[in-house]
Amino acid sequence: MNPRITDWSGKRVWLLGASTGIGAALASVLLARGARVALSARNAARLAEVAAAGGGQALVVPCDAADEASLRAAWDAVLAEWGGVDVALYVAGDYLPMRAWELDMAKARRMIDVNFVAAVSFAACVVPQLLRQGNGQIGFVASVAGYRGLPKSLIYGPTKAALINFAESLYLDLQPRNIGVRVINPGFVATPLTAQNDFAMPALLTPEQAALATIAGLAGGAFEIHYPKRFTRVMKLLAHLPYRLYFPLVRVLGGAKGSSG
Repeated sequence: MNPRITDWSGKRVWLLGASTGIGAALASVLLARGARVALSARNAARLAEVAAAGGGQALVVPCDAADEASLRAAWDAVLAEWGGVDVALYVAGDYLPMRAWELDMAKARRMIDVNFVAAVSFAACVVPQLLRQGNGQIGFVASVAGYRGLPKSLIYGPTKAALINFAESLYLDLQPRNIGVRVINPGFVATPLTAQNDFAMPALLTPEQAALATIAGLAGGAFEIHYPKRFTRVMKLLAHLPYRLYFPLVRVLGGAKGSSG
């Protein structure tokens, strides 16, 4: 079990991917609850808007998550300002619907870099400080699309599966050392990324609903935070089916559950 976070007052939070979607909504909720939040993403102007709207203790630290030098410079800026963090959340992500006959290596590489490689770089920045500090938490927003292969999720799904696996391994190493590790697996959330989908998205949440569900999950001790349950439980059931049942069923469902997050 992870340490529960029920009081955010004064907590130092680094939020990477804070310019839009779940990240921006999380920033607003955390600032409203008294957290000190470092906001990172590529769009500095948008981060400034999020900080101004939050009206709390926000530190704007722009960076490109997929550029290791840029990410490290942002982390150094956070350290210089605060000396460390209590909670680090990786919310950055990239998504393009893709099928086998549409495989594009430039687009695939960008998703791999943002969704997985940059998350590893994020952990490489934060984990040593958490270990020196002897407490704190790190979390990653993955997706239920990482549970199993899905149509239109040729690259996105595998990057999220890798991120889930990475978080599991981190948990095994860090939880005995009093460092919390979380993986957050949303279903469909209305963001600029999911706006690309050309199919109905069941149980679609707003970013604000997703942010509140994330905060509620962090108040518990579970490793995985997943929502909305009416959708994610179905995805978990599908993930445990044998291939002889899974493949025909997912083909019938088609694009209806093509990608999430």
